[in-house]
Amino acid sequence: MCGIVAAVADRDIVPVLLEGLRKLEYRGYDSAGLALIDADGLRRLRAVGRVSGLAAQVEESHVSGHIGISHTRWATHGVPCERNAHPHISGGLAVVHNGIIENHEALRLRLKGEGYEFTSDTDTEVVAHLIASELKKTADFFTAARTAIAQLQGAFAIAVLRQDNPDRLVVAREGAPLLLGLAEDGNYAASDVAALLQVTRRIVYLENGDCAELTRDGFRITRVDGTPVERAETESQLSADAVELGQYRHYMQKEIFEQPVALSNTLEMLGTARSIQPGLFGADTESLLKDARQVLIIACGTSYHAGLVARYWLEAIAGIPCNVEVASEYRYRESVSDPDTLVVTLSQSGETADTLAALEHAKAQGMTRTLCICNVPESSLVRANALRFITRAGPEIGVASTKAFTTQLAALYLLTLILAKLRGRLSPALEASELQALRHLPSALTKVLELEPQIREWSERFAMKQDALFLGRGRHYPIALEGALKLKEITYIHAEAYPAGELKHGPLALVDKEMPVIAVAPNDILLEKLKSNLQEVRARGGELYVFADADSEMMASDGIHLMRLPEHYGQLSALLHVVPLQLLAYHVALVRGTDVDKPRNLAKSVTVE
Repeated sequence: MCGIVAAVADRDIVPVLLEGLRKLEYRGYDSAGLALIDADGLRRLRAVGRVSGLAAQVEESHVSGHIGISHTRWATHGVPCERNAHPHISGGLAVVHNGIIENHEALRLRLKGEGYEFTSDTDTEVVAHLIASELKKTADFFTAARTAIAQLQGAFAIAVLRQDNPDRLVVAREGAPLLLGLAEDGNYAASDVAALLQVTRRIVYLENGDCAELTRDGFRITRVDGTPVERAETESQLSADAVELGQYRHYMQKEIFEQPVALSNTLEMLGTARSIQPGLFGADTESLLKDARQVLIIACGTSYHAGLVARYWLEAIAGIPCNVEVASEYRYRESVSDPDTLVVTLSQSGETADTLAALEHAKAQGMTRTLCICNVPESSLVRANALRFITRAGPEIGVASTKAFTTQLAALYLLTLILAKLRGRLSPALEASELQALRHLPSALTKVLELEPQIREWSERFAMKQDALFLGRGRHYPIALEGALKLKEITYIHAEAYPAGELKHGPLALVDKEMPVIAVAPNDILLEKLKSNLQEVRARGGELYVFADADSEMMASDGIHLMRLPEHYGQLSALLHVVPLQLLAYHVALVRGTDVDKPRNLAKSVTVE
């Protein structure tokens, strides 16, 4: 959600700001803007819609400068329109902001009493006026900004520039990601390292409560009260090529087809080992996991579905009770805590606000055995956990998550095996068999991707549908949930998922010839039960689309369309069965002409509640 790029340098920073915003488009946004200081003073440009609209304004106005801030906005307070777009100004200063200022109403009332006029519906404009108000008490820009920021409540990242200080920027972080980029020609700040790869790989990650002052020649970081702090400089390993489309039409398509490599990279540490070592999750893994009495998985969206799959594995293989919670609900209900619980948080970005807050809630309840599975090693979630596993999926740009999901599942299966081993439930023979299955996963998934031509044919049948029903049983019910989510996210077709055994308890009333029913049908112990459920659909005139295994005895017939996956994959079949559902959603979206990578109303990194 939202994105910030800021720069103070010896070069014209406008191209840097625009290119940085383009790299942040994946986060989701509805407007874009920038502010800079040139020979004429403070200049501001804003546009509703894509960054391309802002770029057109820049080209028309011929603006340039050596210091500036820019922003992509995802509406929270106030509808998407130019007057609500960032930056917001007060006198001679401009502000961009990610997140939410929870006490903005009280601050707005106070500032109106001081004579400030508000021209937007946003909470961000409060920040601009508040800093302007503090500048009446002190001439020091950094001090005034810090004093104002100390009065804010909520989660935010902020960047500010001032006409009277054309050589410096002020930035601050509290709950929303923000980092500094250090270069020979100047210094930069952004919400994501991808925005700064064009100018530098030297990165400094700010912590919550940090404020920083940037000039062309250096920077300083303090806490909000002015206490100086040091933050380590790191070199980003992210490749600029990794965030380019290459031969693909969309990032979602690219990321679906990157899954074999992503899985291979995620599982690379297994190498040719003959055993699974707890140290894969950190040096303290064994001591923190060995005496755990239960597992609590906390996540949102697609990551929540990964947790639901893992519950079946953890209880069946490791023999440990597992509960899976939606992060946004968990911290607001009165739950019974147990200090011997292993708390597992899942997130692609590691900046999901609800998941971070739920983790802090769990820790406050005395549950300090914490582990995160995340795709971004420098993220807030990674730093907040005692143990961490980096999935190495590479950058995921498309809003609809694909490779992050399958790599999370692979990591969760590794966790299951480690817990099973620590609990004496993994014999050497079974351990060797499981290692072989994990190593074969990338090859198995590559074969599944070869089904794309058949799936493309199926997509033509779905394009004009308005509703769809997904069915699964056991550990494949969460895969049905994930398939329904993918379809609704990028095609805007209403889709629901149910355990197939629940058909008679309501969903069967919806079934008719206009309702396609998609079934996840692996050749497992529940297949015969599932077949009976599918016959209930056919008896009501429903049209079935069934993803089965190669060795399944299911047959296609009138009203039953069958697609066979290349092989049955036992406990790990969930990783294979989700891929055709991803491809189905993608190709239906192509037929319907929707915005695959940036679906309406959604954002990639959800950094607010």
